[in-house]
Amino acid sequence: MEGGNSPSLQLQQLPLATAAVSVQPHTDSFSYKENLIGALLAIFGHLVSSIALNLQKYSHIRLAGSKDPRAYFRTKTWWSGLLLLLLGELGVFSSYAFAPLSLIVPLSAVSIVASAIIGIIFIKEKWKPKEFLRRYVLSFVGCGLAVVGTYLLVTFGPNSHEKMTAENITRHLVSWPFLLYMLVEIIAFCLLLYFYKERNANYIVIILLLVALLGSMTVVTVKAVAGMVLVSIQGTLQLDSPIFYIMLVCMVATAIYQATFLAQASQLYDSAQISSIGYILSTTAAISAGATFYLDFMGEDVLHICMFALGCLIAFLGVFLITRNRKKPVPFEPYISMDAMPGMQNMHDKGIAVQPDLKASFSYGALENNDSMPEIYTPATLPIVQEQHGPRGASAPPYRVLEHSKKE
Repeated sequence: MEGGNSPSLQLQQLPLATAAVSVQPHTDSFSYKENLIGALLAIFGHLVSSIALNLQKYSHIRLAGSKDPRAYFRTKTWWSGLLLLLLGELGVFSSYAFAPLSLIVPLSAVSIVASAIIGIIFIKEKWKPKEFLRRYVLSFVGCGLAVVGTYLLVTFGPNSHEKMTAENITRHLVSWPFLLYMLVEIIAFCLLLYFYKERNANYIVIILLLVALLGSMTVVTVKAVAGMVLVSIQGTLQLDSPIFYIMLVCMVATAIYQATFLAQASQLYDSAQISSIGYILSTTAAISAGATFYLDFMGEDVLHICMFALGCLIAFLGVFLITRNRKKPVPFEPYISMDAMPGMQNMHDKGIAVQPDLKASFSYGALENNDSMPEIYTPATLPIVQEQHGPRGASAPPYRVLEHSKKE
């Protein structure tokens, strides 16, 4: 009886076991492995992109005095930077297919740390060890904090993993938490855009908030596109689904508008402020979008969430210290000393000074004693005219015609 019933029981229990396996989440070891692969790809991509941008900047600096404005196109340095930039962006794009969105976005601090280190290594100024430590102590502390924050992010990052199929993305897209999040984001974006365009509120926070809101949608669509490409490579074709092309179009559109607002911000504010404030706002908005759309923190315990938040705060502080140490541009002072300009000492070559030197000191708008000055510099005085009354007690006109002789 047992031998006859065991095959039928096994056949009856097989579909249930198969169904249980299909919905079973990834084990901790496998999810940590995927997190590690995604984090390494993101770190590699940001590091290579930073090196590439510095190579291209170095090529532009070397050819700054060239008559041909596009001479850098013929240099190997610029083309090497372009190839490395494409490789870095490909690494960052691929990282979204392996690790959760909330883990990949904060790792962009690696590019800021790499740029700071490259700037210190290739510094052109002469310095002494004491001056170097005093001047760059904030950068060293910021780099250390950014590294510590990155370690905490990778260690305590969310472990939520699911296949980016068209069905899963569509289900997330029409879920009520994401629809509510999109409604709030659209209202906030429209209000900020109104104040920025109509009220001329060109504050850096407003512009970078617009960039952050667009960037949160960019990273959501990037993860969807990258995940669907990975699933297609693994054997399940997803590129024939309409949701793939919807996400692709949204990714390109939001990236273009994001770059437009960043270009406008770079014309008004310093790059150091844009880097620090933009990183903090964009990372916060992207993590919120990932937690709402992909449910990155679903099932995570409180300790992991708190440690992940602590890693973000430490990375924010490190980026702030790195960018705060950068030199600020010297503001233009509209002060011109006329006697210091060549060819402007005399007027009409008659020996008449445009700006006379008073007591060997230049004073603009101040009262000076002119008793010892020559007659030509003595100010003209107007004669006092007696007030004349018209007939019948009529008052004088509200104006006076004053005449003074040619001698005066």
